[in-house]
Amino acid sequence: MVVRSHTGSSAAPPTPWSKDLAEPKIDSSAYVHAFSNLIGDVQIGANVLVAPGTSIRADEGAPFYIGDHTNVQDGVVIHGLEEGRVVGDDGKKYSVWIGDHSSITHMALIHGPAYVGDNCFIGFRSTVFNARIGNGCIVMMHALIQDVEIPPGKYVPSGSIITNQQQADRLPDVQKSDLAFASHVVGVNDALRAGYRCADNIECITPIRDESGNSSGNSSNGQVQSNMTALNSETVNQIKNLLAQGYKIGAEYADQRRFRTGSWKSCPVIDSRDTRAVLSAVESCMAAHGGEYVRLIGIDSQAKRRVLETIIQRPGDQPVAPSASAPASSRVPSHQNGSSSNGAGMGADLASQVKQLVNQGYRITTEHADKRRFRTSSWLTGTPISGSSPTAVLNGIESVLKDYQGEYVRLIAVDPNAKRRVLEEIIQRPDGRVASSSNGASSMASPSASAPRASRPVAVGSGKLSAEAIEQVRALLAQGYKIGTEHADKRRYKTGSWKSCSPIDSNRESEVVAALEACLAEHEGEYVRMLGIDPKVRRRMAESVIQRP
Repeated sequence: MVVRSHTGSSAAPPTPWSKDLAEPKIDSSAYVHAFSNLIGDVQIGANVLVAPGTSIRADEGAPFYIGDHTNVQDGVVIHGLEEGRVVGDDGKKYSVWIGDHSSITHMALIHGPAYVGDNCFIGFRSTVFNARIGNGCIVMMHALIQDVEIPPGKYVPSGSIITNQQQADRLPDVQKSDLAFASHVVGVNDALRAGYRCADNIECITPIRDESGNSSGNSSNGQVQSNMTALNSETVNQIKNLLAQGYKIGAEYADQRRFRTGSWKSCPVIDSRDTRAVLSAVESCMAAHGGEYVRLIGIDSQAKRRVLETIIQRPGDQPVAPSASAPASSRVPSHQNGSSSNGAGMGADLASQVKQLVNQGYRITTEHADKRRFRTSSWLTGTPISGSSPTAVLNGIESVLKDYQGEYVRLIAVDPNAKRRVLEEIIQRPDGRVASSSNGASSMASPSASAPRASRPVAVGSGKLSAEAIEQVRALLAQGYKIGTEHADKRRYKTGSWKSCSPIDSNRESEVVAALEACLAEHEGEYVRMLGIDPKVRRRMAESVIQRP
């Protein structure tokens, strides 16, 4: 049996609050499965998929709006109360507004008044009621969002119950891996929409299956086909992410001489916030300056500063993929990307981390200590780093690592506005090894960080503390801090949902070490982190992962 679209649509029933018998308005490119129900004043945009078993009922609250390229998956229920409205992006009032390129996944409930922005992901069995979810948000599985406004670009872990604004404001930012997953879901469901629409037409099926050997690609999630654009998928996703967070997009170009001196010229100003218009403008700049360097700029118009500089084209018309770990103003010279023979070189992850900190407006300094000073936590200030560009800072750090070979060196990031440290991380040890962050992007400092991160000792999985971890315990106790521990399996680690180990009441080093090792042994195969706690101000001063699966 071939399932046709639109057969599940019907007018709203006559009620005291709705007497106009409004019917759904469905774009011709959308697909509404016959085993779904659309009732009342529902507007369905272009290239939307409404999957089997969905119920979209504008019979009490109305109207509903579902934007272009959005997918509404199996078992979703969208309904609204008679009272209560949200303001859509067109300035009109709706019971439910769902933006473009969003995924409402299996068994989710969107109950009006509710607003879901562009490029959002609402996970399986999650509920959104009387809430507003900003652009680019990702809500994972079995979550409840009620009576709050989620700021753009936020991540809601599985099982979360967000019912007050303070909880909403404390949510973490979406990571690139999350965006890639959400974008993939949109693309998959658009392929399903295309397949449903031509299920009985072999001429239509052939190119979808790529039986002719020609790759046609998909542009459903805002990614332009590879034969039509110089932008790769990572750059497209980066632009979409910036727009979702409210940033403006710009572009600059430079020939090889100007590139060497850092004298970039601006491409035409991009005033639009529409993804397709921005992509087109960036591509036009690349085409107009073929054979030159072109870089993408992300601009915070409120703070009047740049939040991103990344090269997307180099001479020879070979687009450069942006770093997957962090935005970068330029590629790091090869001598900085690897570790040198004396151990003073920086890894690519550290270089990306430094560039992201600089782009966020933080000031970078360093401190160093020999083994004796490290044990007593008596750090000395490193050689001052001159310059504020990412390249100058990276060169300065490289010089510091060489100046203090055979010592501990730690990176300091300072928020100049709040006048406090937002990151402390060891990047060199006496044996020359460069430490990597304990959690990739999650160790990156942010303006909302509640306490500086401590240096990370090497994590071990043997149930025994490393010598460096013991040294850190000794240093924390010497400063009068208490020691605590937390553990998390891989799932909880990904969402930052740590559980506490048994409290450690002692301040004696031997007893604290024994308690830490007991926690390691009890939770073998899990992440375990050590906490340094200031009992006077009752806040954490250090967090260090000391065991990994």
